[in-house]
Amino acid sequence: MTTLLAFLVTISVLVVFHEYGHYQVARACGVKVERFSFGFGPVVWRYQRTPDSTEFVVSAFPLGGYVRMLGHGPEPVPSSQEAVAFRYKPLWRRSAIVLAGPAANFLLAIVLYASSNWIGVDEPQARLGTPASSTVAAQAGLRAGDWVRSMSSDGLTWQEVRSMSDLRWAVTQAVLNGERLHLSVSDARGHGARSVVLELDKLGTKEVDAAMMRRVGVSLWMGEPVLRTLEPGPAREAGLRSGDRVLSVDGVAIDDANELLAVIRADANKTPMAWRVERDGQVLSMTVTPERVLDRKEHVGRVNAALGQRPETEKVSYGFAEGLTRAVIHTWDMSALTLKMLWRMITFDASWKQLSGVLTIADYAGQSVRLGLSYYLGFLAVLSVSLGVLNLLPVPILDGGHLMYHLFEAVTGRPPSDVWLDRLTRGGLVIMSMMMLLAFFNDVARLMGLH
Repeated sequence: MTTLLAFLVTISVLVVFHEYGHYQVARACGVKVERFSFGFGPVVWRYQRTPDSTEFVVSAFPLGGYVRMLGHGPEPVPSSQEAVAFRYKPLWRRSAIVLAGPAANFLLAIVLYASSNWIGVDEPQARLGTPASSTVAAQAGLRAGDWVRSMSSDGLTWQEVRSMSDLRWAVTQAVLNGERLHLSVSDARGHGARSVVLELDKLGTKEVDAAMMRRVGVSLWMGEPVLRTLEPGPAREAGLRSGDRVLSVDGVAIDDANELLAVIRADANKTPMAWRVERDGQVLSMTVTPERVLDRKEHVGRVNAALGQRPETEKVSYGFAEGLTRAVIHTWDMSALTLKMLWRMITFDASWKQLSGVLTIADYAGQSVRLGLSYYLGFLAVLSVSLGVLNLLPVPILDGGHLMYHLFEAVTGRPPSDVWLDRLTRGGLVIMSMMMLLAFFNDVARLMGLH
């Protein structure tokens, strides 16, 4: 129920703000707005103050909305109302009305990011677990327990790292830009400061997904290699108990829970493993055989035990000016990232499996609500940016498509013909339908563990 309610609130907020942008600028430009609809299909609720005012409606299918303006479609406009019709307004006013929807989404994202920054979020510290030997982090010399304090893209201008989220965002940006990332790290007490360089420019991928992060090797420190809780499965069958500390696996010493998890996942062939564990001051030897499971199209080992400890967190918040400034910058960066990923999917430099739909949105909405208000506001901001960018794409039926019509009119001095508008609209519907079907397929595949 929480997931469903969170999803409905999410869609409602994003759609209403987008359409409200069109509505307000249309009114400011002297255009008559006939209907403001949340959702599509049959009307289930309506309100209209006077016969000549805007009709506000809620329709049966809440996955979108629209603002219907006089003279925006092919229907004829009575000569007596040409002064308040969309098509008879100057080109710059029509373009402003079209741009207002995406602009409202970007403005909403800034407000949401800023609110999240002001409220603050309990974020895990940027303390690292043992990186796998073949990862970029291991090659750079990062070690278990390293605490990342600051980072730089050029080694000259440094930025404070306040949380693991800051570090992961920087890694993502560096991978997409094909750049190195310089890190300043210390131990947990701030001693032994040193600089390392993640050579992300040599990673050979522009995909931003969990597999990429595993190849980078920057993972959150999970604490000592202690078994926290056990579910029915290989660990319990082997005689392991909650509180056991793993000393070694197959003769190799285990330093932290990250390393233990990597060893377990790497055994996807049900190979018996020799574990040495410490329990109540005694060292015990046990044989554990991980079960084989499918995780995102990859078979990995699993013993059905929770490992390590919950990461240490700290409250990350900002003052009014800094919180607002960071919100503007993050909105810009997210917009650029969204465009880059869309372009790479179009040019097949990135997988279309990264396209998500309503099922993923609903799942993430529920998860973010359970984490707290600040997390949910951040999630809403990400979606608002995505909606703003998506609507600016030059695809017929989207706002970007209408702006292309206006550009054509500005160059030629005449709007596209009704015949071409009809053809382009049909083509736009086909494109958007295909994208929605692909997003739905990806959602189902993720839920089934196939992606």
